[in-house]
Amino acid sequence: MHTRHHCARLLACAAFLTLVSAPHLAYTQDASDPSEKTDRVTVLKKITVKAPKKGVANTPLAAETTAEQIDDEQISSFTDLGRSLEPGVNFNRTNGSVNIRGLEGPRVQTTIDGIPIPYLDDGARDADGGIDSFDFNELSSVDIVRGADSSRAGDGALGGAVVLNTLQPEDLIGDDKSWGGIFKFAYDSEDRSWSTTAAVATRFDNTAVLFQGGYKKGHETETNGDNDAYGAGRTEANPADFDQNNFLVKVKQYTETGHTFTLTGERFDRNKDVDLRTEQSVGGNYRPGDWDGLDDVQRDRISLNYEFEAVDDDALFDNANAVIYWQDLTRDSGKDGYRYTSVIGDYSRLSEVENRSFGGAGYIEKEIESGAFSHTLRAGGDFTIGKTTQYSSGKDSCAPVPSGPFDPCNFLHTNQADMPDVDSRKLGLYLEDEIAFGSSGFSLTPGLRYDWYDQSPEETAAYTENPNYDGMPPGQSDDAFSPKLLAKYQAAEDVELFAQWAMAFRSPTANELYLDYGAPGTYLRLGNENLKPETSNAFEVGAKLGDEDFGGRVTTFYNRYRNFIDTVAVPGFDPSYPMGITQTVNLDRVRIYGVELSGYKRFDNGFHINGSLTYADGKNLDATTENDKLGSVAPLKGVLGAGYATEIWGTDVTLIASKAVPSKSDASFKPAGYGIVDLTGWWKPEQAEGLTLRAGIYNVFDKTYYDAINVRDVNLATSVPGKEYYSEPGRTFKISLTQRF
Repeated sequence: MHTRHHCARLLACAAFLTLVSAPHLAYTQDASDPSEKTDRVTVLKKITVKAPKKGVANTPLAAETTAEQIDDEQISSFTDLGRSLEPGVNFNRTNGSVNIRGLEGPRVQTTIDGIPIPYLDDGARDADGGIDSFDFNELSSVDIVRGADSSRAGDGALGGAVVLNTLQPEDLIGDDKSWGGIFKFAYDSEDRSWSTTAAVATRFDNTAVLFQGGYKKGHETETNGDNDAYGAGRTEANPADFDQNNFLVKVKQYTETGHTFTLTGERFDRNKDVDLRTEQSVGGNYRPGDWDGLDDVQRDRISLNYEFEAVDDDALFDNANAVIYWQDLTRDSGKDGYRYTSVIGDYSRLSEVENRSFGGAGYIEKEIESGAFSHTLRAGGDFTIGKTTQYSSGKDSCAPVPSGPFDPCNFLHTNQADMPDVDSRKLGLYLEDEIAFGSSGFSLTPGLRYDWYDQSPEETAAYTENPNYDGMPPGQSDDAFSPKLLAKYQAAEDVELFAQWAMAFRSPTANELYLDYGAPGTYLRLGNENLKPETSNAFEVGAKLGDEDFGGRVTTFYNRYRNFIDTVAVPGFDPSYPMGITQTVNLDRVRIYGVELSGYKRFDNGFHINGSLTYADGKNLDATTENDKLGSVAPLKGVLGAGYATEIWGTDVTLIASKAVPSKSDASFKPAGYGIVDLTGWWKPEQAEGLTLRAGIYNVFDKTYYDAINVRDVNLATSVPGKEYYSEPGRTFKISLTQRF
C-alpha cells in the first residue's frame, strides 16, 4: 500500500489561510465603522459569482449538476452521479470509463477546466481508465453534454462530453467578505471509506487565492454476496485498501477592464491494493495470503486560464476564453505474489500507461446587429502535443529465452512494451454563427469544425524486446470536417424547442493502432495501423420546459456511426498462435436511438416530486448473428422521487428501476430488471450557522441486482467467482457533515 499523510498538510493549509485572511476580514469590518482609521480600509472589487455557460456546455444538449447538488446527493463518484441525478450517465467499473447513450471509453470526452483528460487503455493488461482522476469535492459544477456537438467538443465526443469545472475563489467568498471556506467530513459504508476535504479562499483588492485539498481512505466496494471462500464460488468482493489524495491551488487576478488570469496547479492520486482471493486456492498456483494486485492512478497539471468579459461596447470581442496547460496522467495495474505449481517462484507484473501532454484551447465571441437579424459569432480551437507510453515490468523464474512454443513462460512475457511510444499531435478549429430572427424567438446556428491528427510511433528498446517485433509500424495522419446545424425556438418564456443535426469525429487511439501483445505458441492481440477514424451523424429533437418550480425536458435522438472501432477474432487458424488472434477493425455501420424524459414540481407547502426516464436501443447493423443489440447500451431506466423540505430540514425517497437486458444483446451476461429504493435526509441546525448534516440509506430493502454496463463481458459459464460476486452493493448508508464559513 502506498500510504499518504496529507491530512496534517491539509489542516495546516486551512489554518494558514485563515490567519492570512484575518487581516483582510478586519479591513472589511473597519470599512463599516467610520470611527476607525480610514487609511487601513481596502475597498474590495465586487466579483460576479456565476457567468452564463460558455464553450462546450453552452448548448441545449447539456445538463448542469451544481456543487450544491453534489453535496445534497452525497456524490463522490460517477456511479453516484448516474444513480438518480443523471440516470442516462453510467460508469463502467471494468474499464474505468463513462458511458453516455451506449458509448464509452475514448468516445466520451472528459475535460476539467477546459483541459481534456485522456482515456488510457493498454489493450491487454487492464491498466485502463484514468478519466476519474479528480475529487468531486473540488468541483463547482459538472455539465453533461448528451450527444455530439461537433463544433465545440471536437475529436472524441461521439457519445457526448463530461465538462468538469473546479472551484473558483468566488464560489467560497460571499458578498462583502474577503475570505470564505468549507470543511467536509463523510463516511460511506459501501466501501467503508471516510473522507475529509477543506477549501479556503481569500482575496485582497483584485487578487484572490484558493486552496483545496482532500483525503479519502477506504476498502473494497461491497457486493451483495456472502461467500468469503477462496477461489471458485466466492461471492464477496476481494478485500482491498485504498488511499486517495487531491490538492488544488489557484491564484486569480481580476482587472477593471474585464480581463481575468488564473494560474492553477492540481495533483490527484489514488493507490489501491487488492487481496486477489478469487484467484487463490489451497492447492492452486496462487495460495491464500500470497497473491495481491494493485490499481493506481495519478494526474498532475499546471494551467494558465484567460477570461475576458467586455465592459463597454467598444471592445473588439464581447467575451473570450483561453487556457494553456501541461498535464501528466499515469495508470498502473499489477500483481505480485508467489507461484507454487507453474513456473514456481516469486512473480510480479506491473503495467504502466502514461500520457504527457501540452496544449491549449480557447474561443472568442462577438454579437453583431444586422437589420432584422442579430449574429453571435463564435470562433475557437484547440491543440494538443502529447506522448503515450506503455511498459510492462516484472519478475519470474523463467529463463531469458523460452525453451519451446508450449513452454508456460511463453504466457509470461514481460519487461517489454506492447506498443511503441507514440507521439501525437491534434488540432481543431471551429466557427459558428447563431442567427436570431428579430424578436421571433427563433434562431439558427450553422457551424463547421475542422480536426486534424497525427500519430507517430517511436522505436524504443522496450518495444524491440517484444517477441512479435518485426520492424516499426507506419504513422497515421488524417483529418475531417464536421458540420452542424442547430435550430432553437423560444415558444414562450419558459418553453424552448430545439433540433440539431451534427457530424462528429474520433481518431483512433495509440493502443488501437499499435498494440502487439502475445507470443508465438500462445495467442496474439493486435492493433491495426490501417484503422479509419470513426464518424457519426447525430440527430436531436427536444424541448426544455418550465422554471425552477415546475418543468422538465424531453429529447429524442437518432445516431448513425461509420467505421466503428471494435475488437474481433481473426478468422482462420494460425499455427504460430494456436489460441487465436484478435485485432481491432472498423465496423461499417452501427446505430443508436432513444428518448430521455425528465420532470419536476415543487409545491408551496414544501413537498416536491421528480421523475426521469431514459431509453436507448443500439444495434450493430453488420451483425451476422441474432445477438445484434449492443451490450454497451444500458436498458430502460426510470427514476421517481418525492420529498419534503423546510428551511432547516428535508427528506426524500427515490425509486430507481431498470428493465432487463434484451435477449438479443451481444452482452455475455444479461441480468434481469430490478427496482431499488433510496431514503435520504438533511438538517441545518439554526444554532450552528453554515452547518449541514446529511444522511442516506441506499437500497433500503437490500435488493440483489446487477448493473448491466459493469457485467456485460462476464461469462457466467466460465467465471470462477459465483454470480453474486458481480452484484451491486446491498443496503448501505452515507453520512456527511459540511461546515461553511
